[in-house]
Amino acid sequence: MAEAFLVAKDLHKSFNHIKAVDGVSFTIDKGEIFGLLGPNGAGKTTTIRMLSTVLEPDSGDVTIGGYSVRRDADAVRSIIGVCPQELALYEELSAIDNLVFFGRMAGLSGREAREQAMSHLKLLGLVERAKGRVDKFSGGMKRRVNLAISLMGHPQLLFLDEPTVGIDPQSRNNIYETIEGLRDKGMTILYTTHYMEEADRLCKRVAIVDGGQIITMDTPRNLRSQIGPPEQVTLEDVFLHLTGRSLRD
Repeated sequence: MAEAFLVAKDLHKSFNHIKAVDGVSFTIDKGEIFGLLGPNGAGKTTTIRMLSTVLEPDSGDVTIGGYSVRRDADAVRSIIGVCPQELALYEELSAIDNLVFFGRMAGLSGREAREQAMSHLKLLGLVERAKGRVDKFSGGMKRRVNLAISLMGHPQLLFLDEPTVGIDPQSRNNIYETIEGLRDKGMTILYTTHYMEEADRLCKRVAIVDGGQIITMDTPRNLRSQIGPPEQVTLEDVFLHLTGRSLRD
């Protein structure tokens, strides 16, 4: 039986009496890529912020690697990595200096940070540009540096928030292959995206969130099977069927 690495139990969060997250519960198995999908304003971002210790739940709890985000937040932070949707880079610095800086912030020694930085840049196909200034990089290269930074310190659980938004197909494919390689080495990954084909390719299971609640959760194939032949139906069809076609600006 698979071992649950993340367990979220009955999470609730409100802002000014508006319920952003309303009783979200799910587990992520060790070594699983789990997709968390939802339209804008559905509660997905608030959920991720609670999972990653940025926000404290009003009620409910999350355990990651046996540590509670409410009682052991520092311990949780020591075993997670976060790749945010917004680029978290110092553009006037080189790629390797960005990674070393964030590695030192995570508690690595200078030597450890440099060794890990070169290893992660090689993994993302950026070792030849290690000393290049990030402000000269393409959008796809910046996304790959962003992902490399999240790997500093060798996290056991990685939060990837739309890591391929707005990039070229070559960089997107490199990121896919990197993520699959990390999974094959045993890393646990929570993946969010608005590109349904990504979730279909990468995720063992997906949960679709709307109105602050999980409205369905299963394997991509099983979800497709719910509305038609799985070879003919896309995950985007399922998403629109469940969340509607009205705009969520």
